[in-house]
Amino acid sequence: MRNAALRALAGGALLLAGAGPLVGCGVLGGGNTAAVCDDTKKAFQQYMSQVRSLPANQPAPWGQAVQQLAGKVDGLAAKAEDAALKKTLKEEAKRLREAAGPAGTGDMAALDDVMKNTPARVGAVCD
Repeated sequence: MRNAALRALAGGALLLAGAGPLVGCGVLGGGNTAAVCDDTKKAFQQYMSQVRSLPANQPAPWGQAVQQLAGKVDGLAAKAEDAALKKTLKEEAKRLREAAGPAGTGDMAALDDVMKNTPARVGAVCD
């Protein structure tokens, strides 16, 4: 279980490394796209800061942290004026919620997948 948690943390590190596409997000979009994209990046960075302090041998807090992130992403989706951004963020929140249950029991495979693919999916609508 400890190795699985560490793999999830590594997957999250990939998220930060791959967050480059999110840095300039919303430049071409109108409305509040830039702000929502920036807030999305911040939400994932806050999540990474949070999970760095979680014990690897206790999976329940990991599931809770993922649920909290899903809630933040869902809230950002509700704020987004751009339809494509709104849809993408809702889908990411759904993926995070689906990964939270298994993560809370020590199975980090779904969370790893979400974290590895989120930068490309969100970056595609934030560029």
